[in-house]
Amino acid sequence: MSAFGEEVDFYFVQVMPMEEKRKSMGWAVDEAAIPYLVLYYEQPERATKLIRESDVVLFGWTEGKITELEEERLSSGKLSFRVSERIYREGQWKFISPKGLAAKYKEHIRYRNKPVYLLCTGAYVASDFSLIKSYPGKMLKWGYFPESDGEKFSSGSEVTAAEDACGGVSKADGGAMDPGTRDGGCKTAGSKIRICWAGRLIDLKHPEFAVKLAAKLRSLGKEFSMDIIGDGSLKDSLDSMVTEAGLSDCVNLAGGKRPSEVRKYMAEADIFLFTSNYLEGWGAVVNEAMSCGCAVVASAEAGAVPFLISDGVNGLVYRDGSYEDFEKKALSLFEDRKRIESIGHRAAETIEKTWNAKVAAGELVRFCREYFECGNPVPAGEGPMSRAQVIKAPGFGRTLEEKNRLE
Repeated sequence: MSAFGEEVDFYFVQVMPMEEKRKSMGWAVDEAAIPYLVLYYEQPERATKLIRESDVVLFGWTEGKITELEEERLSSGKLSFRVSERIYREGQWKFISPKGLAAKYKEHIRYRNKPVYLLCTGAYVASDFSLIKSYPGKMLKWGYFPESDGEKFSSGSEVTAAEDACGGVSKADGGAMDPGTRDGGCKTAGSKIRICWAGRLIDLKHPEFAVKLAAKLRSLGKEFSMDIIGDGSLKDSLDSMVTEAGLSDCVNLAGGKRPSEVRKYMAEADIFLFTSNYLEGWGAVVNEAMSCGCAVVASAEAGAVPFLISDGVNGLVYRDGSYEDFEKKALSLFEDRKRIESIGHRAAETIEKTWNAKVAAGELVRFCREYFECGNPVPAGEGPMSRAQVIKAPGFGRTLEEKNRLE
C-alpha cells in the first residue's frame, strides 16, 4: 500500500469466512488473488504472528474469534487501534449497568494508559466512550470509505448504500459519473428535479419520510420525480401510501437493485434523502450520494452526518428525527436550483479532498510515523484522524419516540 508516497506493508486478517447468504448473492471473491489477505481460520500461525509482531494493528469487529490474542496485543504496549461504532446506540442510560461496565472494563477501560487509540466510526462514538472514561485524549475521527468517482481504494468493511439497497454486501461497482453532471450537462438542467432515496425499507431508516415529502411536493405543484430503491418489511405499506396519495406517476418504488444500478440512480439524482435515525451507526449512503454530487438532506442522528456535512454548505441537516424539519429543509432546495448544484458540488469536493480512503490511509500512516519518531503524534486538522469531539447523542426521549425493528 502506498500512502503519502510511503510504501507500507499491509495485511488484512479475516477471522471468519464470508456468510453463505452473501456468497449466494454474488459477492464471493477469489481470496487467493488478494495478496494482502490472510485467513485466520486457514493460516492461524501466520495470522497470530502478524497480530503479535506488526508495528501497528487495527482491531475491528472480530466477534470474539480472537479474544485472547486481542487482549495480549492491547496489553503489550505496542501501538494499536480499536475501530468502533457506538456502544450505547440504543440509549446511553445503559452505561450504568454493573454487568455492562464490567464487560467494558475488560474490553476497553483497562487499556486507557496503553498506546491504544480509538478510531470513532461515527460522530457520537466519542460521547459513548467518554461515559466510561476510556481512551482519554486518544479518540480520533474515522469512518467508512466506499469507492467514489472511480476510486479503487476502499475499506471494504461497510455495507455501502448500493449494497444496503440491494440486500447484499460488496464494494460498489465502478465509479460514479462526474459530480454535478448528467449526460454531460448540469444535473438540474431538466424541467424536473430528480430525487433519490436508497436503503432497506425498515423502520429505523424512515423511507415513509420520502413518500410524505412527495405528497407535499405534489400539493405545491412542484415538478419532480422520485426513486425509492430497496426492499424490506415496509415495502407493502409504502406501496399503499404511494397509491392512496395518487403518486404512482412520480414516485418509483424501484425495489432492490445491483450496486452498479444504484450508483447510476444516485449519479443522476439532484437531491438525495437520508432519513435514518440514531440506530444508523454510520450510513455510507451519505458518502456515496455526496461523491455523486447530490444535494443531500440528512438526519443529524446518523453517525456519518456530523462528520461529513456542514449544514447549508455541502448538504442540509435536519434535527431530532423531525419530519417537519426534514420537510422544511427539502422544500428549501426547490426555491433555488442553483443552490442544489452548488451544494452538490461542495459535497463532491468533501469526499474527493477529505473523506476518502486514500486520505484516511495517508493520515493513519503519518500519525503512526510520528508516534514512533517522537511518541506524541499530532491529530489531523480535519477529516479522518482528526480529534473526535464529544457530541451530545440523542437522548432517552428519542428512544421512546421511535419504534424500530433491526433487520
